[in-house]
Amino acid sequence: MFAQTLFRKRCTSWLLATGIFLMLSSCAEPPSELERIQEEGVLRVITRNSPSTYFQDRNGKTGFEYELVKRFAGHLGVELQIETADSIEDIFSRLNRPGGPALAAAGLVASESRNQLARFTRPYLETTTQVVYRLGQRRPTRIEDLVGKRILVLRGSSQAEKLQALQAEYPELSYEESDAVEAVDLLRMVDEGQIDLTLVESNELAMNQVYFTNARAAFDLEDENSLSWILPKGEDESLLNAANEFLDEARRNGTLQRLHERYYGHVDVLGYVGAYSFAKHLQQRLPRYEKAFRETARAHGIDWRLLAAIGYQESHWLPDATSKTGVRGLMMLTLRTAKAMGVSNRLDPVQSIQGGGKYLVKVHASLPDSVLEPDRTWFALAAYNVGGGHLEDARKLAEAEGLDPNKWLDVKQMLPRLAQKQWYSKTRYGYARGGEPVHFVANIRRYYDILTWVTQPQMEGQQLVQSDIHIPGIQAEDLSENLPPL
Repeated sequence: MFAQTLFRKRCTSWLLATGIFLMLSSCAEPPSELERIQEEGVLRVITRNSPSTYFQDRNGKTGFEYELVKRFAGHLGVELQIETADSIEDIFSRLNRPGGPALAAAGLVASESRNQLARFTRPYLETTTQVVYRLGQRRPTRIEDLVGKRILVLRGSSQAEKLQALQAEYPELSYEESDAVEAVDLLRMVDEGQIDLTLVESNELAMNQVYFTNARAAFDLEDENSLSWILPKGEDESLLNAANEFLDEARRNGTLQRLHERYYGHVDVLGYVGAYSFAKHLQQRLPRYEKAFRETARAHGIDWRLLAAIGYQESHWLPDATSKTGVRGLMMLTLRTAKAMGVSNRLDPVQSIQGGGKYLVKVHASLPDSVLEPDRTWFALAAYNVGGGHLEDARKLAEAEGLDPNKWLDVKQMLPRLAQKQWYSKTRYGYARGGEPVHFVANIRRYYDILTWVTQPQMEGQQLVQSDIHIPGIQAEDLSENLPPL
């Protein structure tokens, strides 16, 4: 009897403890969105497949949005998982779907109507909406000039919202929306005359205009816009706060500035005339020397298109070019450099290309180990132009100013000082036309971008638009021969 009573007491105590435990467990706070992501170890992000956001080239995943959100995932200590949307509307739909992505990093503008659909982080890039027309047609300069034109924009875009708002004041204004295109397609359609006008953000036009030389900005529509990341609607602000803190720090520590320089800092250096000339010379001149560029690049393990970009910047691919200072040949080698590189005839294009490739690799290898890619390649190009000694002077000036001597973004600010006595008098190698290597590098980067674009037949499994600057001399099937850049 005593044993049964004791057993009942123990059971009662156990059941009571279990009940209390279950009650306490049910009252415990569920993990926040940020905690859940960190526990799972994955940040799911949805984006657009476009040159200004996210795409894959032969070197892998890239794009401004991708680079920025990848750093955010690293900041959280989790892996980044990218999803691409079929349309802008698809982004908002999937974002608010149960089990959907946690964040959208898609280069989208915050607006009042979109605030009803989702939450926006602090802005990280300022843009303006631009009306784009075809060169040779009458340039629109005001809203009234849009009436009666064939206008196409992205479905669900902020540009479509603005046009819809304008219709209240201009009822005769008409436009179409499509989710079967991206901004790059719209610019091509304007360039080819398939439509009269489109509206895109200024960063998208700046990045792509060189490929579509007839597509031009007519005028800006309203004030600046802010690009932000987007989160689903909800009360949990843990991930939103973490994203805002990250973006604030990225602005303070220069990450945003460096990414902007990397993707947009050299996109507007050519202008219309330069872009048109380059497109023409791609057809007329490059095919004569492409084999030499490829073979030289293969011998040194570099990208032939980078070597070709240097050749165009130096001579516009003219083998008998001569500068005012006596530098000669397609790769513009000095007599001393040519001799050191084993070039006996600087006017022989093959010898000049071989010498230029050999010299570039030599300069690249001579840089300090602390300079990493991609800055190392830009430094090598600057040294190719102005000399390693002057480049080192600029690096020391940068360090003295509290800047990073291993970052091109910082050092290129110092190079023009080498032409000012108050600065070059303090350096080891003295005066140099320091502004020239800055333009030299910017131009080559742009030429290299174009060459990469026209030789890249696919992007994320989609066929790229074939334009007039895609020439027989650059065959898509030869891509397997391309080697990694420096």
